[in-house]
Amino acid sequence: MTGIDEGAATSRRPLRADARRNEDRLLEAAAAAFARAGAGASVKDIARQAGVGVGTLYRRFPSKELLIEAVYRHEVQRLCEAAEELAAELPAVAALQAWMERFIDFMAAKQGMADALRVILTDESEKLHTRTLLVDAIAHLLDAGESASAVRPGVDARDVLMALGGISLMAANEGQRELAARLIDLLLRGVVGG
Repeated sequence: MTGIDEGAATSRRPLRADARRNEDRLLEAAAAAFARAGAGASVKDIARQAGVGVGTLYRRFPSKELLIEAVYRHEVQRLCEAAEELAAELPAVAALQAWMERFIDFMAAKQGMADALRVILTDESEKLHTRTLLVDAIAHLLDAGESASAVRPGVDARDVLMALGGISLMAANEGQRELAARLIDLLLRGVVGG
């Protein structure tokens, strides 16, 4: 599902195709803007980048906080869906590495939205739901790797998620994407080696 969380979406009528495209463009533009400028990103610039008017943005997302929340959920969904896509397109280890790099990019974008996301990220049920989705995505990639005899058997997806979380925090504090790439390489060696 694209857009707002399932609970909110079920209370609204389904979107027409053009409205869905507008929402998708808004979420894409907002994700890029928040990653670049944080929560202070201009709503007018987001609308312009999406090719819609500010009124369209505010009809879909009456406040910036709701837009940020929708972007967060949309990005989590896209990240999780990417696990299946990457596993189908790439060799197992390459798929796992590509997904890990996307996770680091996702976390960097989330840092830009951290202040506005404070409420959603402190909600225990939301954190548990997000963590479950991410663990399931990693487990899918690990299972594909194990089936291809490319990944050590028994690697715990939760451990991989925790390691990736630590990598993203260290890379963000150091402001170094290259550091994240080196640490992902080390993590992969542990997952693949044996």
